[in-house]
Amino acid sequence: MSTDGHGSDRGDMPSTARDITAKILDEHRQVLDTIDNDRAAALVDALDRSPRTFVAGAGRSGFMMRAFSMRLMHTGRDVHVVGETTTPGIERGDLLLIGSGSGSTGSLRMMAEKAKALDASIGLVTIDASAPIARIADLVLVIPAPSPKARHQGRIQSVQPMGSLFEQGLLLILDALVVLLMERHGMTSDTMFGRHANLE
Repeated sequence: MSTDGHGSDRGDMPSTARDITAKILDEHRQVLDTIDNDRAAALVDALDRSPRTFVAGAGRSGFMMRAFSMRLMHTGRDVHVVGETTTPGIERGDLLLIGSGSGSTGSLRMMAEKAKALDASIGLVTIDASAPIARIADLVLVIPAPSPKARHQGRIQSVQPMGSLFEQGLLLILDALVVLLMERHGMTSDTMFGRHANLE
């Protein structure tokens, strides 16, 4: 019988924040243990060789892509968030990296098609490896998390609503790519902090 340390049975008690975070961490272990290291390394190669990187995503996935763009800037990369007023046009040889659980969001699909027509490379982090954007992407990295928007659901069940597990996993795997870039170029946190915003 499980108790809370005071002799009471917790079986019918409401969950605590620690209960839920423990479940979430377990979900991430299950999901991220399946990440294809070769595909992740290929994304690092693409980030490294592309003169400029453009990132895009919708909703919460878009916020994760923005966070990634900041860290990518800290590595010294020329990076832009699609849709910002200062974002230039994409060109041949550039990389468009999209984060999309469904891999089929209309606006992101149009971006990918336009980038393809301009001979840019396309990377996609998604749940569905057979999604419309995946079919035109050069590089696809799958995070097998559940989402009501994805046609193919991952095997992992989540206590979290909607696409939360994918969105969190997206941020974690993108942060891992940043660390791989740091290792490749001998960067440290101090090196990165030297490029931090200083007008705050």
